[in-house]
Amino acid sequence: MIAQGTTDKPRRRFTRPVPVSVNGVPISAGDIARETQHHASSDPDECWTLAARALAIRELLTQEAGRLGLVAEPMDDGEGRRETADEARLRALLDREVVVPRAGEAECRRYYERNRGKFRSPDLCEVAHILVAAAPGNADARAAARQTAQALIDDLRGRPDEFAALAAAHSDCPSARHGGNLGQIGPGQTVEEFERALRGMAVGAVHPQAVETRYGLHVVRLDRRVEGRDLPFDLVKGRIAEYLDEAVRRRALQQYVSVLAGRATVTGIDLAGSGPLVQ
Repeated sequence: MIAQGTTDKPRRRFTRPVPVSVNGVPISAGDIARETQHHASSDPDECWTLAARALAIRELLTQEAGRLGLVAEPMDDGEGRRETADEARLRALLDREVVVPRAGEAECRRYYERNRGKFRSPDLCEVAHILVAAAPGNADARAAARQTAQALIDDLRGRPDEFAALAAAHSDCPSARHGGNLGQIGPGQTVEEFERALRGMAVGAVHPQAVETRYGLHVVRLDRRVEGRDLPFDLVKGRIAEYLDEAVRRRALQQYVSVLAGRATVTGIDLAGSGPLVQ
């Protein structure tokens, strides 16, 4: 019989996580907690998993370097940072066991031809504006700024040549001293709302509505649009080679870790998952 005031829901049993270990060598929860600072994630569980996996892989590689009897002299990076003895041994192990081919010019050129869109100079816009400043949280100031900005836009419809004079008289931006001219603007150099407004504008036009950003309300004129151009292969082939070499290296390292993990006894973490292999 169920006593009054109780429910018949079964109690959920707490299951302790399996301790993380590699071939019987434990990796402490404290070490994992300290390692989490090197793994960015908004999910604490995912962050813990990434940290535990990185430490388990490091232990797996350290054990293999010991089994092979590898010894290496720590190296200096030229900026005052020097490897520890363990880091030197891991470097020696991977240099010996994970040998990957370097990307040649033919591979780099194929990648370049298939990904032309990635190798362009950015589009640039020459822009002038009049800023009517208003704090984001001040509704009254925002409403007044919007009204002022729209009045300026209406005024400019009848006398577009007065933009510089109106900027000098009304803009709260330092560019007022230069007729509101902001010069050339590329992607990421201003706020998203401003960039979005520029995308649909015709050259020489004033935006028909005031553009609202965290700084206030903007009267915006697009003076010129400079289209981006394809970057020549010779200018980017070094960057492509580095990218391809790193991609091949990561795949080879993943395969090597999988082989070692297949011969090892690993508890508490799946080394076949994704994430950083070696920090």
